[in-house]
Amino acid sequence: MKSISIHGTSPDEIRSALKQCLSNGFSPTLAFVFMSIKQDRKKVRQLLGQHNIDIFGVTSCGEFINNHQSEGEIVIMLLDLDRDTYSVLFEDIGNRTIESAANMLAEKSLQTFSNPCLILCSTGVTDNGEFFDGMTLVHSLEQALGPERIFFGGMAGDDMSLTGTRVFSNESETDYGIIAAVLNADRVSLTGMAITGWQPMGISRKVTKSEGKLLYTIDDKPAVEMYLKYLGKADMANNREFELLDELSFSYPFIVERDESGETLIKSPISIDHDERALVMDIEMQEGDVFCFSMPPDLDISQRIIDEAEQIKSEMNADRADSLLIFSCAGRPPVLGPLVTIENEGLTNVWNSPMAGFFTYGEFGRVKNGRQHFHSTACCWVALNEKT
Repeated sequence: MKSISIHGTSPDEIRSALKQCLSNGFSPTLAFVFMSIKQDRKKVRQLLGQHNIDIFGVTSCGEFINNHQSEGEIVIMLLDLDRDTYSVLFEDIGNRTIESAANMLAEKSLQTFSNPCLILCSTGVTDNGEFFDGMTLVHSLEQALGPERIFFGGMAGDDMSLTGTRVFSNESETDYGIIAAVLNADRVSLTGMAITGWQPMGISRKVTKSEGKLLYTIDDKPAVEMYLKYLGKADMANNREFELLDELSFSYPFIVERDESGETLIKSPISIDHDERALVMDIEMQEGDVFCFSMPPDLDISQRIIDEAEQIKSEMNADRADSLLIFSCAGRPPVLGPLVTIENEGLTNVWNSPMAGFFTYGEFGRVKNGRQHFHSTACCWVALNEKT
């Protein structure tokens, strides 16, 4: 499998870049398209359709390929994968539940290939401002597909405007749905992991009162006061004008223990509900959840991600990957700044392959030696290789 990543500030620039690829004898069949909500999706869909290229499309909060990172642009990973090794499936959820759409996607995937693996993206926010329930999607898919099935991906973005995201194929698009590139795992392998890089600090804490995304008490003490004290902002507990900006909430998330396996999940307070005197979490905390506060982000975060990838590659005894896709949380750039570019380019160097990715509103993937999960603030990468 050959792959080439291209980028452009407009559909016309994408047309020129695609023309250059095709002039060298490259005949792509599948395109992973990550693009700003402001760009003209119809023109890009028409352009790729004219060349009989199947589209896996997602809107972004910023996008990147090898040696190029942008906001408001278009990046595309082109692959010349045999059409009998993949299928692009699209589910507009509409009035259905996420569970029913996930079950339908799983059923179609298993009908297409006896041993499927998936690259998967959902919308992130609807036009009405409703956030997609990524946790329910991952749980439902894992149950329907079986725990041994592998899938990686993320939730669409909209340049951090929270006005509406999209997933799209050649013929369809939606602000509330799922798109998947279903691959025959007997012929194409997916290798990857979801990792945050954050490290725990101090003793374990326990959630003692929580309802939905509202976290009221930690160790039977007011959650707002405890978190603000940890941030060094204790005097802001009763200040209704104080806000948890991204730089604070995503810099100092909670590291939640999943189970006895040692797996953890990052969950971040995103605001304060002063009327309820509760922290508003990006992902629900359950009463009884055990977690730690996190160390402030440092230079080692990106290096830990690169080192883990190096170890996986070494264990596989692989030289390179055919292509690399990265789904990185939109909360990472405000916190890590240029370190995000370092980790993306570092992963590309590890796998020595063309790369494309985007900044997401949530990530899907396996932690190292773990199960499928929905993540927040993670870098989720996946290397694709055609088996010979």
